[in-house]
Amino acid sequence: MIYVDSGIIMRWIEGNDNIRDPIDLRWRQLPSADRLFVTSRIARLECRCKPLRDKQNDLLLLYDIFFASKEVAIREIDAAVVEKATDLRATVGLKPADAIHAASAILAGVIEFWTTDAQLTKCPGLTVVLFKAV
Repeated sequence: MIYVDSGIIMRWIEGNDNIRDPIDLRWRQLPSADRLFVTSRIARLECRCKPLRDKQNDLLLLYDIFFASKEVAIREIDAAVVEKATDLRATVGLKPADAIHAASAILAGVIEFWTTDAQLTKCPGLTVVLFKAV
């Protein structure tokens, strides 16, 4: 299982080939047994907010298809996630949404956390794969 944060999802859905290709290549290199994305419910909020506001219905549909895919598992924000996120926010200094993403990934037991946010590399308990931010 691979955790993807909102930045990765947005780049995969909306990015041009130069942005999407490194993510797609890394995905194809994974053993098929590991090809499951895990993300937090907050990623759905972060990804869909701007297209919803701007009435970009075609883009909203692409996000809805992504989040409904059998290759995507959405981790709910439950009490355990909130407690772990609180600890990470206090000890690592993560922003609230990043702390929720990191806590969700740790509690899900993922093998890698994909992001463009270098701040998350400081998070203990995560193997972070940092993609170039654009």
